[in-house]
Amino acid sequence: MKTAILNYSGTVGKTTIAAHLLSPRMNNAPIFAIETINETAEGLGVDVEKIRGEKFRDLFKKLMMLDDAIIDVGASNVEAFLDGMVKFEDSHAEFDFFIVPVTAGSKEQKETIGIITVLADFGIPAEKIRVVFNRVEADVPDEFGPILNFAKKQKNCIANPDAAIFENELFDLLAVKKVTIGDVLADDTDYKAKARELGKDGDAKLKTHYSDMHVIKSLAKSVNRNLDGVFSALFG
Repeated sequence: MKTAILNYSGTVGKTTIAAHLLSPRMNNAPIFAIETINETAEGLGVDVEKIRGEKFRDLFKKLMMLDDAIIDVGASNVEAFLDGMVKFEDSHAEFDFFIVPVTAGSKEQKETIGIITVLADFGIPAEKIRVVFNRVEADVPDEFGPILNFAKKQKNCIANPDAAIFENELFDLLAVKKVTIGDVLADDTDYKAKARELGKDGDAKLKTHYSDMHVIKSLAKSVNRNLDGVFSALFG
């Protein structure tokens, strides 16, 4: 499966979705970061190949040789990426899905509607354009009414409210430690015990690290279940 993640907005969690939602559930598919200025999944402890948006031909050639791939299109490179799709006619057929993450802000929802409209105008069928509701506080219909109403009216994308990643501090903690949820789940270290072993006068920096890792491990299982549900809601 080959998926492109894109939005005009640069603050909707594209890189987090590539590293933590998609790659672990797509046979650890390689991630191509179409980016020049912002953080890529490489900063989250994931191997990434960087390609500039204007080098669409290079990306297109690589995709032809792969069964699974994730293309994380940075906001600063969206226009160049879309221009590449225009120049290489029907190149969008090389992608199985276009994932469009959105957060609850009015600007982000407006820009999400914009990118979905552009993709649909390229002739990409609705079933290939999938919305992910990111940083959900409590309820998708309450927080993302404009997107849901747009999808219902235009019928040019799939906006399943069950594809909802709930707000959680884990993602920020993982970014600081540069580890993935998979790394955490595979780690059988008892960090609480290690922190206690240091005692009251132990190395403060190391104790903080152990405490942080204990918190991360405590959060990881429930977040991973959430992501399992989102992946199922996206792709069935």
